[in-house]
Amino acid sequence: MTQLLFLVVFGEAFVAFLLMVKIGPLRELVMKCLDQVKMRKGTVLTIAGTMSVILFSNWISIVKIQNKGAKIGTMTPMDQVLWRTHLLEASLMGFSLYLGFLIDRMHHHLRKLINLRKNGGSSKQEIENLNKEKTELQENERKAKEEIIRLKKEISNLTENLQKIKLESKKKDEQVETAEAHVTSLQKQSADLLLEYDRLLEDNQLLQAKVLSYRG
Repeated sequence: MTQLLFLVVFGEAFVAFLLMVKIGPLRELVMKCLDQVKMRKGTVLTIAGTMSVILFSNWISIVKIQNKGAKIGTMTPMDQVLWRTHLLEASLMGFSLYLGFLIDRMHHHLRKLINLRKNGGSSKQEIENLNKEKTELQENERKAKEEIIRLKKEISNLTENLQKIKLESKKKDEQVETAEAHVTSLQKQSADLLLEYDRLLEDNQLLQAKVLSYRG
């Protein structure tokens, strides 16, 4: 029993050492083996429970031997051998259970760390993609701003040209109005001249009639 416990303790210590120190692919191999062991959780709990019961039984035996020695004042050589054997076995079992718990926690945290690293890698890729998209958006925003500035400049030029056209149109309208007023004035003058011409023509005809009457 003692030799078996020593073998178990040394085996657990070696596994814990491989978990703590990365030596080639040994850590990954141990992690895979522990994953397989944890899949049989019932068997592991049964072994741990059995060892706990044996540990408790050894401690009871140790207490009984100590009480027996206290009553008679000393322990017999056989009781001393049994006491030391039970104490050694109890110590080995306790240390084995402690190493088992330590290995379980180390495996749990290492698996969690591996998952975090995997997620961290994917998160890093997502961050790179987001930064790339951000750069593209900033570039598009810069181009859009440049396009807006260009359009504003074109709108300003078109507005200025429109104002010039409006002013020219206003001037032309004024020139047309002036020309129309001038034409109206000329038409009035022409009408007046026609009336004056008709009056002069009539006067001329009267004078010619008078001249003809005097000659006759």
